[in-house]
Amino acid sequence: MSDFTNGFWSLYVAGATLAGIVACLLLLWITARKKIPARADNTTGHVWDEDLTEMNNPLPLWWVGLFILTIVFSLLYLVAYPGLGTYPGELGWTQRGEYEAEVAQANKELEPLYAQFTARPPEELAGNANAMAVGERLFMNNCAQCHGSDARGSKGFPNLADADWLYGGAPDKIKETVLKGRVGAMPPMAAAVGSPDDVKNVANYVLSLSKAPHDSVRAQLGKAKFGACAACHGIDGKGNQALGAPNLTDDTWLHGYGEQAIISIVNGGRTNEMPAQEGKLTDAQIHVLASYVWGMTNKPQAPKP
Repeated sequence: MSDFTNGFWSLYVAGATLAGIVACLLLLWITARKKIPARADNTTGHVWDEDLTEMNNPLPLWWVGLFILTIVFSLLYLVAYPGLGTYPGELGWTQRGEYEAEVAQANKELEPLYAQFTARPPEELAGNANAMAVGERLFMNNCAQCHGSDARGSKGFPNLADADWLYGGAPDKIKETVLKGRVGAMPPMAAAVGSPDDVKNVANYVLSLSKAPHDSVRAQLGKAKFGACAACHGIDGKGNQALGAPNLTDDTWLHGYGEQAIISIVNGGRTNEMPAQEGKLTDAQIHVLASYVWGMTNKPQAPKP
């Protein structure tokens, strides 16, 4: 209830809930007081299908008792649990608390499984079939939504199955990325580059760095203007993993390929976010997951006897 952005709706739902309970009490009270005159044969005079006669019998006491118990139970439930707007309930129960308790229990049950992996380095785990099976499940449940089930990503989502890394591909760097997440931001650079024609020249120069098809004349003119980009991507355009700035000299294009795609990025900038898994996954799970990701593009070490 507290997730509503306007307090009116919390009060509306609470009012509707209490009104429903009061209506049930009124219904029971009114029907108990209302007397329908009965005929000598104890019928109401209503007949359906020629021979189906309505009798004038009172409601069974067991049914009335259950009806009253239901109303009492609903009132006690609203006192104990959240159900009246922002009122949290006397027991302090929350969906988040229930979820966290279940996750904690599941992690406790899985501790013996991960205990066999935590002391082993990622380079060795990458060659362990059991560890990689667990890592694959972790990847499918937590990473595949963005990076794809084959880890090859898509436009705006990095390919984890190649050797191109924005922040570095060492096991510790991968673990750091999974644990803390990443926020990569390229600000709009059109004003720093110059006129729209200058932006187009820079786009062609960037294409020339990776030997992609480009206008050589424009590329030569854009080389001087590339200085505005060099602070992050470097004078040689090979990027900076400390900043997460992409290497512009390879053929990996995270946000699209070609002159128009680059112009769009220079004009509008780009922001990418990899959510942190700290708190969602245990340290042991992150260790196995990082080992799985590292093993996609690296040859694992032979396990020690």
